[in-house]
Amino acid sequence: MRLIPLLTLLLVLIAPAAMADELYLIEMILVRQNLEQPFQSQPAPEDWAKGATPITAEQERTPSLNEMTAKLGASGNYQVLLHKAWQQTLGDQPSLVSITAGQEQFGQFPVQGTLSFTLKRFTDVQAQFWVNQFDSNGVVSTSERLSQTSQTKNGQLNFLDAGHLALLLKVTSLAASKREAPSQNLDQ
Repeated sequence: MRLIPLLTLLLVLIAPAAMADELYLIEMILVRQNLEQPFQSQPAPEDWAKGATPITAEQERTPSLNEMTAKLGASGNYQVLLHKAWQQTLGDQPSLVSITAGQEQFGQFPVQGTLSFTLKRFTDVQAQFWVNQFDSNGVVSTSERLSQTSQTKNGQLNFLDAGHLALLLKVTSLAASKREAPSQNLDQ
């Protein structure tokens, strides 16, 4: 008889945390701002992705900001370095993912970084990216770094400015867009 109240208490404590996690669509565009003076930074440490989960092909989605990416590139003021969209579950505990582009050389990539997301009233974001150049031996010869934190309003495009590198980021709840979809159909 004592087991049932204990199980009920455990379910009450565990269920809200499990239900708080929702599926989100995340889209990011990493750019170099050509009008800003680039500066070199230390290369990424060997364990740059420690604790991060790599974005898998199953998580990737077709980006929706392709028109914006084309305009950025055509302006001559920006060089698009990476454009990626994926879906993942976010909650009130930090979720750390790693993102790469290009051919790996000795554990480093031409573009590599991590994004940490924590849901609160807004989404807290911590971004760490490195843009690397390699010498003829495959060793990083120069590196540029973006390190930014932000409180991101969900559903809006946000700009994280680090001088010569910048990150455009959009975090959208898929559950919210599903809840809104029926009302949008009624208005039409």
